[in-house]
Amino acid sequence: MSLYELPIVVWDGGEPSLSGTSTLTLRVCPCQRHGRIRMCQGEAFLSSAGLSTGALIAILLCIVILLAIVVLFITLRRSKKEPLIISEEDIRENVVTYDDEGGGEEDTEAFDIIALRNPAAAEELKFRRDVRPEARKHIEPPRGRRSPSVEPDEVDVHEFIKQRLVEADMDTSVPPYDSLQTYAYEGQGSPTGSISPLDSPGTQSEQDYNYLDDWGPEFQKLAELYGEAESDVTT
Repeated sequence: MSLYELPIVVWDGGEPSLSGTSTLTLRVCPCQRHGRIRMCQGEAFLSSAGLSTGALIAILLCIVILLAIVVLFITLRRSKKEPLIISEEDIRENVVTYDDEGGGEEDTEAFDIIALRNPAAAEELKFRRDVRPEARKHIEPPRGRRSPSVEPDEVDVHEFIKQRLVEADMDTSVPPYDSLQTYAYEGQGSPTGSISPLDSPGTQSEQDYNYLDDWGPEFQKLAELYGEAESDVTT
């Protein structure tokens, strides 16, 4: 069976003339004797604007390949064995990562100040002990000039104590440390009570200091002082 395309052009005789073009498709079928058609089945055909048979085959092959890849991926995923334990939950790891700033301390006020001190800086503030100590510039010099007749082996106790005080004030690695001390107010209603009654005179038995005379000459002066105070109270 053969197909033929026959173009047909139609126009009229007007001024201007109008025309139209169309294509007529003819199908030629083999015939038997006496004009009977032996076989003339209709066949689908594609026009020039459609897709060719090769393009359709390529599209079908791409679809089949994509389906095969999807099926293969699903099969491999199902056949993969799950691990016995998740690595994130494995507590047998030796490497532990700490990413908490400050070591996880919640209290930023009641901390240990000793851990923040720099021992190297404290050593620089200390003075040499193998040489004779000298007072620093901000300390007032002694009022009296030192006698030039002082022997080399003689120790200036005043300067020595002053130097040790300077070292103690500049040394930040020893107590007492600077800290805020908060004391509760002790006022009215305190179980301790007031200390003002301690100044009031008591009975004669409470103010009897005659036993100081029996303590010997070492406490004679003390006995005389308390004896004078006792006589003032009685008068």
